[in-house]
Amino acid sequence: MVDSPIVHWFPGHMAKATRMIQEYIKKVDVVIELLDARIPRSSANPVIIELINQKPHIILLNKVDLADPAATKEWTEFLASKGITVLAIDSKSGKGNKALIRAVEQLSKPIIERWLNKGIRSRSIRTIILGIPNVGKSTLINSLAGSAATRTANKAGHTRGQQWVKIGKNMELLDTPGVLWPKLEDQRAAARLAMTGAISDDVYDLENVMKQLLGHLKDNTPEILVERYKLKPEEMENLDDILENIGRRRGCLVSGGIVDLDKARRIVLADYRNAKLGNITLDTVDEEPYYVEE
Repeated sequence: MVDSPIVHWFPGHMAKATRMIQEYIKKVDVVIELLDARIPRSSANPVIIELINQKPHIILLNKVDLADPAATKEWTEFLASKGITVLAIDSKSGKGNKALIRAVEQLSKPIIERWLNKGIRSRSIRTIILGIPNVGKSTLINSLAGSAATRTANKAGHTRGQQWVKIGKNMELLDTPGVLWPKLEDQRAAARLAMTGAISDDVYDLENVMKQLLGHLKDNTPEILVERYKLKPEEMENLDDILENIGRRRGCLVSGGIVDLDKARRIVLADYRNAKLGNITLDTVDEEPYYVEE
């Protein structure tokens, strides 16, 4: 729980991207939505759902190598129970690529049949990759195409422009910028987006975000904190103690033996993002969103 907003972020290029996607989505047959398997609810963009309309839709839970396998299974079953085509993938290794192509082909069958009835035989199946920033869209396209087809960067929102990429003989993928929704009212989701790197590190309250991450670890997997940072039970009474003791263990000291808490926070954040704390999924299927009243 937080008392004040962590982030309100909707840069001009995000608004422009939304308008562009509204136009591009008219040109595609199947929509592929990429979610972060660690935060399937927090990384699902309501704006994208609105833009999809009635198009055939596939949800991909990406970065499964960083997520808890049991939680990924729960999320896959939960989404499938809603009638959604859902696959768990790892865009870096290519895990799930073949299943994705088969799913696109399956959802495209009615469209292909309509083409054949009209005498159209040569047009490729067109798909679009949608998702929030830094969820792995460009990496997925590179993997599917077998080459560096799009420029990627390890920062939120750094894919430039849009481009069609040919996949095999009968499929084209359109890459798009990541799109965050206009107003992040669900501050727990905002914090988790920040934890995973979907929100740029310079636009959120690091102290607040890290309190939520440490709180999650303390409540759900305290053994991870003990093992990773060599903490003793008496050093884990509260979140402030945990952070300060992590800082001491990692040498985050300034003059006078005072712990540089900001440096300690960044160490824990990097450890989470790099899976050095293990495979941790933050969103659960039975968790209700937390909304902050303004």
